[in-house]
Amino acid sequence: MAATDVSTNLQEEATCAICLDYYTDPVMTDCGHNFCRECIRRCWGQPEGPYACPECRELSPQRNLRPNRAVAKMAEMARRLHPPSPVPQGVCAAHREPLASFCADELRLLCAACERSGEHWTHRIRPLQDAAEDLKGKLEKSLNHLQKQMEDALLFQAQAKEICALWQKMVETQRQNVRTEFERLRCLLVEEERRLLQRLEEEELEVLPPLQESVARLGQQSAQLADLVTELEGRCQLPALGLLQDIMDTLHRVQDVKLQPPEVVPMEMRTVCRVPGLVEALRRFQGDITLDPGTANPELVLSEDMQSVRRGDLRQPLPDSPERFDPGPCVLGREPLSSGRHYWEVEVGERASWALGVCRENANRKEKGELFAGNGFWILVFLGGSYNSSERAFAPLRDPPQRVGIFLDYEAGHLAFYSATDGSLLYAFPQTPFSGTLRALFSPLSSSPTPMTICRPKVGHGNRMAPQ
Repeated sequence: MAATDVSTNLQEEATCAICLDYYTDPVMTDCGHNFCRECIRRCWGQPEGPYACPECRELSPQRNLRPNRAVAKMAEMARRLHPPSPVPQGVCAAHREPLASFCADELRLLCAACERSGEHWTHRIRPLQDAAEDLKGKLEKSLNHLQKQMEDALLFQAQAKEICALWQKMVETQRQNVRTEFERLRCLLVEEERRLLQRLEEEELEVLPPLQESVARLGQQSAQLADLVTELEGRCQLPALGLLQDIMDTLHRVQDVKLQPPEVVPMEMRTVCRVPGLVEALRRFQGDITLDPGTANPELVLSEDMQSVRRGDLRQPLPDSPERFDPGPCVLGREPLSSGRHYWEVEVGERASWALGVCRENANRKEKGELFAGNGFWILVFLGGSYNSSERAFAPLRDPPQRVGIFLDYEAGHLAFYSATDGSLLYAFPQTPFSGTLRALFSPLSSSPTPMTICRPKVGHGNRMAPQ
């Protein structure tokens, strides 16, 4: 019996006088009474004091609430010994009394103890039926609104599905278009390749046989001349009688020797290597290149925007440095080329001579001899209507282009020059394992009032020299 009394006393001591449930975060007032922190906060809802204790009504000028850890431990013990029973429907969970009214301000169901607590003194308290009728009208309006929203959502969903299906169809159509057009382009390229190879074969059959005949004829003449030379050398070694015997026949044969020079064959090839659409595709890698004035030969004159260069008549008084080209009339691009694919175009106009290409960053810029790959220069030189590369490889003679495109694929070791006018290949270096940083090279070899100009990429082309 005593144990039951102790258990009952423990429950009573661990119960908040406001919510009639076990303490949650209990605090003590100045008068020594304990309440749940949230309960007393709600009870003292007014912003300014004095504050009355809900139990003894003693007034306190300030909210002096101190945590009570001992009561908190006691409440936790009571919860373990006597867990709160489930609250039936229609009963206040805090006070275990029937819910009989409704707070219109906080939208909460209240019991009589909730109303007496003082927390809702300034609130609008409504009977359950009246509050239910008011809220039912609001809920019906909300229901109508939500139903309309749901109808719109279903409509939007259907429209979105149609758009999604249409977009997928458009993508699939475009995918088929890409495949079809590229297949058609491959067929056209195969046909163009076959046509160019056939034209080369016809050109070879047209030009080569006369050349071969000329070679054979010259070989035959060389053999006859060799025999005659041998005969004359032998006759010169004979005594007078032997030397003079039948000398007339020998002299006639010498006089009859008439060397037939080979026919002059024009070495300019009519068939050029031109891949349709290649230059347009390369322009995807076109980026801005600007000239580096610190590398320019003193004879060169650069534009203010560092896009054009020409060779002047006078040597400028510029400071000498290892970076500056001298005596070579060259200037480098400012942008380093150490990876990826890059393409740039240069307007050369009708200049009598020029040189374009790339060189290593650490190449000797005071070089007095020829610039070639062995000393770090890969350039194409145009001199008076003929092309030569820095490796002295032969390039076809043809009408010089007024705009030259240069394509560098660093990792692939590929450097090629194109006529940006008609897309034909001017020259491609053999595959080269590039290493280190490269720079674009420009050289207006001849003086001209018209400068060499780096062409800016058109809108929609170019990647500002980004590696690919």
